[in-house]
Amino acid sequence: MDTREPLNIRSTKTALTEKLTSAEMGKLWATYMGNSMSKCYLHYYLQHVEDKDIKHLLKKAYNLCSEFLNTIEAIFKKENFPIPKGFSIEEDLNLDAPQLFEDEFYVHYLKYTAKAGISIYNVAVPLVFRKDVKEFFTYCMEATMALIEQIKELLMTKGFISKPPIIPIPEKTDFVQKDFLNGYFGHVRPLHALEVAHLYDNIENNVASKALIMAFSQVTKNEEIRELFIRGKNFTHKHVEHYMDKLHNEDLPAPSFLDHLVTTSTVSPFSEKIMLFHKVDMFSMKIRSFGNSVAVNGRHDIGFMYTRGLMQIASFVEDAAKLMIKNGWMEHPPYAAKRDTLN
Repeated sequence: MDTREPLNIRSTKTALTEKLTSAEMGKLWATYMGNSMSKCYLHYYLQHVEDKDIKHLLKKAYNLCSEFLNTIEAIFKKENFPIPKGFSIEEDLNLDAPQLFEDEFYVHYLKYTAKAGISIYNVAVPLVFRKDVKEFFTYCMEATMALIEQIKELLMTKGFISKPPIIPIPEKTDFVQKDFLNGYFGHVRPLHALEVAHLYDNIENNVASKALIMAFSQVTKNEEIRELFIRGKNFTHKHVEHYMDKLHNEDLPAPSFLDHLVTTSTVSPFSEKIMLFHKVDMFSMKIRSFGNSVAVNGRHDIGFMYTRGLMQIASFVEDAAKLMIKNGWMEHPPYAAKRDTLN
């Protein structure tokens, strides 16, 4: 397996007056919060994993989280920027809790969260200008991409996953006809390659998401949060079924559910705060994923399916955010000056 050298931020500010931009602050803050959360989950997984290959991968991901957090802290301290509270093993983990997931789940989880990390870093790279921040996010991209390659290799080697469906190579270059957008009426064309790719990607993401939120609903002691998690579990299950149907209707295979990888434990290893944050964070990533799917889609039925799912997810994220605010768990991101209150 590839072992990358630790990040060494060589540059300092190119000018004494160069401050962090809003994009740099925002993306560093979001990266800190996400990796602070991930480090806690990975710490718990490492207490129970038995498969040595999976354990090696979890350790690598854990070390990357630690490295990313340390680098961001160094940048923030240089700017007298307050270090976010984030999450901690002491406050957000119960390491005495029994095993909640089977070993295989950890690999699917790593791919699910690594793709979310790539999404953040991918947006950050074109937006940041300061050399140390640019170097950091470039490194995050490269290190996470290397990790994803190792995750995919392990998934395939152990037979945990199948590749996206195979479709025929076109016989010739062609142009679409007027029925290209049909989805409900008239002649409905077969799915094109990009539609198949995003259906597969959404299934892969959502089966991991469903297993995770099902586990959360199983162990939470807060009834209001439990009801929200069950709601999220139910519509996520329906979304996956819709995506699978689209592939199966054209005799294409789809990834399977992962529910069987959740044990029957009802003792929570995680605080209510970190579980709720996880679903707000990852469901927010689903909104971006749906946007990417809609952008390359051509059929009306698929577009409507994604739009309806997007509305359900946006409603869930809002309700979850309200619960976090109600409990005093939501940290405030950096924000612009409210100048009308300045005297």
